[in-house]
Amino acid sequence: MPPGCCLGGISFPPHMSKLYQDWKMAPGSEIGGFVFLTGFNGAGLDGKVWADVATQINTALDQVFDVLIEAGLSAAHVVEVTRYHVGLREYLSTFRAIWAQRMSEPYPAWTAIEVAGFATEGVTVELRVIAHRKAAPKITTVTHILAEPLIM
Repeated sequence: MPPGCCLGGISFPPHMSKLYQDWKMAPGSEIGGFVFLTGFNGAGLDGKVWADVATQINTALDQVFDVLIEAGLSAAHVVEVTRYHVGLREYLSTFRAIWAQRMSEPYPAWTAIEVAGFATEGVTVELRVIAHRKAAPKITTVTHILAEPLIM
């Protein structure tokens, strides 16, 4: 499948084509207006893992927003998020502060789950996101804002 090609009704960013080719998973797929994203974690697509939790949270959100933007969606289209954390209690305030900066109304439902670890050593967060096309008005132009990591 060529980079940036359509899959399940949505396009995915060309820089994520290796996920499809190497891991045999789509960055996102759509059915019935729902857009289901692959779980994105604190590791960059190049496999780099930052020790800083705020950077990992922003990395995961950047990847989520890349797929949403490619699909013509925004944070306002997100209807549900499941967050998996190593050290949930320790990093909850950091996550909430970044979440408040990066998300927009209407806010989605979310669940936070403590886990023992992830396949990639050092990763502390993974996000599972579901969006819906009718959750917010369709956008035609999106500006992707990269947040500065918060220092807590």
